[in-house]
Amino acid sequence: MNKIKSLDELFLEELKDLYSAENQLISALPKMAQATVSDELRMTIENHLQQTKNHASRLEEVFKELGQKPSQVTCKAMKGLIEEGEEMIRKSDKGPACDAGIIGSAQRVEHYEIAAYGTAQSHASLLGYNRIGRLLEDTLGEEKEADSKLNQIAQESVNAQANQKSPRSAGAI
Repeated sequence: MNKIKSLDELFLEELKDLYSAENQLISALPKMAQATVSDELRMTIENHLQQTKNHASRLEEVFKELGQKPSQVTCKAMKGLIEEGEEMIRKSDKGPACDAGIIGSAQRVEHYEIAAYGTAQSHASLLGYNRIGRLLEDTLGEEKEADSKLNQIAQESVNAQANQKSPRSAGAI
């Protein structure tokens, strides 16, 4: 394995990592959607699945512009985030509390992606890849919107519904 010696090399590694992350999500999001009881949350996840497919396509476009193939490493961070989300679903009864957990898991994914795309976009700009930087900025904006939508769903409905089912809210403690 060659060591990274330049920002160009680091940038390429970041893109590979993001491409892996997006492809892992393409596999994971349908399982998350299926585990929900909230129609609004399910639709949000399904819509984000389509965006995620577009994000992977954008990254393929970026690789092409760089004269690279979209080789895939394994994004270990995304793998871990997905595994944690799947574990939470396995541990939960299907219902509002599980939906609240799914939102938390999805937001952790979004926060990782926001950080990764923000860094990659910054590096693209420094390297003079203006068009690539704009593509990454588009994806970054969509990731922020997805996080905001998940937060809205949590605050406006799912968390309160989960709390109504909680023994603590019923005075059992």
